[in-house]
Amino acid sequence: MGPPDRVGCGTARAGRGRGPHNGRVRISAKTDYAVRAAAELATAEPGMWMKAEAVAKAQDIPLPFLLNILSELREAGMVLSRRGAVGGYQLARPAEQIAVADVIRAVDGPLANIAGVVPEDVEYRGAATALRETWVALRVRIRSVLEEVRLSDLAAGRLPEKVAELTRDEDAWRVRG
Repeated sequence: MGPPDRVGCGTARAGRGRGPHNGRVRISAKTDYAVRAAAELATAEPGMWMKAEAVAKAQDIPLPFLLNILSELREAGMVLSRRGAVGGYQLARPAEQIAVADVIRAVDGPLANIAGVVPEDVEYRGAATALRETWVALRVRIRSVLEEVRLSDLAAGRLPEKVAELTRDEDAWRVRG
């Protein structure tokens, strides 16, 4: 089966009226744009500045949205910015030191939360008592991928073997329910 066909830059194939979503897991446009922008910055030579317009064009991200995201990444200490003709943006640390999870946390907060609350802070009663542990286990699985993949991996067009292996299972590419 393999990966879905790509339509444009970073858009998923629409399926069963869901639009550009991946089944039931929702990745916000903001998160997607932030990771793509950071990966694009990771392609720059160390010490080189990239213009926001170049990042926006390369990744097909609306410039106003990108500027807001870059501002959030700058506030989180992930990117540096410099004004002027030779200015632009660059990663604040080497791409090998920045995980996809770091970018997501910078723009979206914790990797797994329930209505804005981290799993360990929710309480359930009765038949749902074990649900909190279910959400914590889910967060562990999410971390196992997003903390493993570095911006340098994305910029190089490859995934760590442990993560790439997960995509080789045909079932990984099937949307359920």
